[in-house]
Amino acid sequence: MFLTRFLIGLALVGLGIMMVWKTQWILSFVGRIQFAEKMFGGGGSRFFYKLLGTAIIIIGFMLITNLFDLIIGGFITRLFSR
Repeated sequence: MFLTRFLIGLALVGLGIMMVWKTQWILSFVGRIQFAEKMFGGGGSRFFYKLLGTAIIIIGFMLITNLFDLIIGGFITRLFSR
């Protein structure tokens, strides 16, 4: 169980780093995101991809350190407890 969680978290961290590092390649491969361009202005798609990559890195580290279950589980428990 630990090894699986560690490997998935490591893969997510690697994916997030690539998204932040190679944003232009992702933009040319996937294309622009209209709501991001509208919300963030010019260059909004690049910013969105970097923001998404950063979130993926954080989730990956949370999986590696087993904080994901504590934080997300506690949030869901509080949300649906009543």
